[in-house]
Order: sequence, then structure tokens, then C-alpha cells
Amino acid sequence: MQITAAMVKELRERTGAGMMECKKALSEAGGDMDTAIENMRKSGAAKADKKAGRVAAEGLIVARATDDNKSVAIVEVNCETDFVAKDENFTNFTYAVADRVLASNPSSIDELMAMPLNDGDSKTVEEARQELVAKIGENIQVRRFENVQVEGGTVGAYMHGARIGVVVDMKGGDEALAKDVAMHVAASRPICVAEGDVPAEVLEKEKDILVAQAQDSGKPAEIIEKMIEGRLRKYLAEITLVGQPFVKDPDQTVGKLVSGAGAEVISFIRYEVGEGIEKKQENFADEVMAQVKASE
Repeated sequence: MQITAAMVKELRERTGAGMMECKKALSEAGGDMDTAIENMRKSGAAKADKKAGRVAAEGLIVARATDDNKSVAIVEVNCETDFVAKDENFTNFTYAVADRVLASNPSSIDELMAMPLNDGDSKTVEEARQELVAKIGENIQVRRFENVQVEGGTVGAYMHGARIGVVVDMKGGDEALAKDVAMHVAASRPICVAEGDVPAEVLEKEKDILVAQAQDSGKPAEIIEKMIEGRLRKYLAEITLVGQPFVKDPDQTVGKLVSGAGAEVISFIRYEVGEGIEKKQENFADEVMAQVKASE
């Protein structure tokens, strides 16, 4: 029986499992939805699925590089607690995922999850993930990855513990300079390399704020225009890598540091564990009060 996209979608919605796992389960069940679900429960996938809705905002950032340092993979794998993030089984899995990204350069999470975790293994990344969920008892997710490859330039990586990772792609310069720039990115959180890279919506939003602030000042129109221009220049310097004061030497900008070495930053990637994931805030006092009221 042909396994359609609609069938895979339905099974994903009913189980919360990944696309490749659902497609495999349907194929093995001959397209029978109920049998596929039953088999997934028997194999332990159901145990992993029950935890799939729980927030996983802790975890690790790992970067791995080739021997010639011309390719660097960076990945984020999440779990629910900082305790599990330090577990040897979890760290080994995360490093294995990073090695797979480095070796195979997958184009998507789904493609990565369908690959063997280790060379020569029949076990896929997704199957290894589900086994780890069953063993550890927490939701574990491979959230994102990048594989930076350069031919004529330099790649620099910097890890701040296991929670922040940065990879910098630079034209010219050397590895020491690239690592210094990566360290700066970790500390200063620029959103892009230069002014021309600032997203239009970000720039327009800031302009609207500055206009509103300036108009409230009651100053003449020509003064307001100059105020907006000056504040916008300051804002762009604060959010762009080349405009920021270098953390090791605030008397010069990163732009001047790099250009002085005859180099140019092409791009950077900055990962921080859990950024953008909404964490559930536990309020135990409210929880207790709710239980008391429910018992009355």
C-alpha cells in the first residue's frame, strides 16, 4: 500500500513522533494506522511520544571541526533539566549527533534524524534519541544545527562552557583572530555582521520608536531629524558586529580590528541553549492553593 503524506501527517498528529518514524511505522504496518500506533507503543516509541509535549529548554551546544579546520559543525540538543544535560549518555549522544552533521552535512533535521548515528550502525539518530528518552525519562530533542564550510577563508569557533557556542566564517586573517571574534560574539550578542545585514523590519521598528521619542521632546522638526539620525547610528553600532567595541580592547571596534588584519567577517552563528524556547514557570504556592480549593 502506498504511504501518502496525509497518512504520515495523521500519524504524527496522533502520536507526536517524527516524520521519518511515522513513515517507517506505516510502511511496516502495511498502511494500517491502528497497527502502526500499536507497534510504536510496543517498540517504546510511545513512551518517548508521551514526553514529546514537555518543554525541553536545557541541554548542550557542541561544536566539532575537521582536522584542517575548514568545516565546523555546531548543534543544539535539548533536554528538560540541567542535571540530564550533564549525564554521560546525553553528552555522548550530543557529540555523536555533531559528528554526524560534520561528516554527512544533512540539509534538514528530518534528514539528519534518518541518518545512522554512528558509521556502520543500523540505528538512526531518531531511534537512538527515542532509546535515550526511554532510558533517561526526559524529553530530548535535536533542535538545530549548522555546518559551516569554507574553501579559501578561516573558520573560528568558541565555546563558552556548554551553553553558548559561536562559529565565525572569515575571509583572510588567522584562526587566532577568528576565535577572538567568536569570543566577542558570544559575549556581545550582535544580531548581524554589518549595517547592510540588519533586517528591514528591525530597522523600521527602531525608527518608529525613535521618531515617537523625538516628537515627544517638543523640539523643532530639523532638530528632531538630526536626533533620529544620531540615535539610529548609535543603535546600528550597538547591534552590528563590526560596529561594536571589541571586548578585549574597547578602544577599537571589531570592524577596525578585523580590517587592520586584512580580514573580513563573512558570517557568524551564535547558539545559546534554550534561547527562544518558552519555559514553563512553576509557581508552587499557586499550585498548592489550587489543590486546596479543589478539595473543598
